Amino acid sequence: MSHQPFTAAALRGAVDLSSLKRPAQPAGPASGAASTSADGAGLVIEGTDATIRDVIAASDRHPVVMVLWSPRLQESADFVASFGAVARRYAGRFQLVTVDVDANPTILQAFQVQAVPVSFAFVQSQPVPLFEGVQPEAQITAIIDQVLALAAQHGVTGTVAAGDVAAAADEVEQEQPLPPLHQKAFDAIESGDLDGAAAAYREALAQSPADTDAKLGLAQVGLLQRTQGVDLQTARAAAAAAPTDVDAQILVADLDLLGGHVEDAFLRLIDTVRVTADADRNTVREHLVELFEVVGVTDERVVRARKSLMSALF
Repeated sequence: MSHQPFTAAALRGAVDLSSLKRPAQPAGPASGAASTSADGAGLVIEGTDATIRDVIAASDRHPVVMVLWSPRLQESADFVASFGAVARRYAGRFQLVTVDVDANPTILQAFQVQAVPVSFAFVQSQPVPLFEGVQPEAQITAIIDQVLALAAQHGVTGTVAAGDVAAAADEVEQEQPLPPLHQKAFDAIESGDLDGAAAAYREALAQSPADTDAKLGLAQVGLLQRTQGVDLQTARAAAAAAPTDVDAQILVADLDLLGGHVEDAFLRLIDTVRVTADADRNTVREHLVELFEVVGVTDERVVRARKSLMSALF
């Protein structure tokens, strides 16, 4: 999981949320956020295509964990029940959101889910892949503890009560505005203008070289620029055919990172370091270090990968 500050650029990180457009809200009492479960008092709620943006926005106040499942699969339904029991034991330290993928095709498409159940966390609207498949409660608890630690690092320590999702939607509108150049970059990303976003972040860094959010944003935008329009299968085939082709290996690593396969991306580049030399090796090393920055230098996967990189170099 990433331990870096989450910025606007991270909205298109591990999961592409661009298809989750906020629909027009109907008038009257029917408008609002997801309904709360009767026995969970808001600890366990249902997420839908119509409410998912508000559910994610709630992660600015408290950690949110989402499980995508299908009522057609009994083990999937049982897993949701087990996860709900865990959520209630944590007494509001995080909110569990369950999504029936059969009834919510937009969410299914946005998360590109191939099989259910699958679980994600959200902290400050940033998606963090957790695990696929059914997990025992002990494993769920261990992962939740990591999510809570990550959230605490970013000041997200609120607890869940009924109505929190709707309140979070109001709070988003009252948040402090981003610095002008960061807002410019965010708006450019939202409109698909990656060159404009990169230019805005570079301008921010020129004005303030210590702006870590701008540095991270520029690195993330660069990742998006390098992978825009690339066919994953074609890129993988090219990399498999040329193990020492630095550009081919870097491209697939970028695609893996963008898809949330962080360790696969790191391992590919470390293996490439082992089979290259001189300028090629240094190019791969420098790119890997940049990806470390994108993921977060204190992330456990980065710490492990740094040790592996040192072994590969020396």
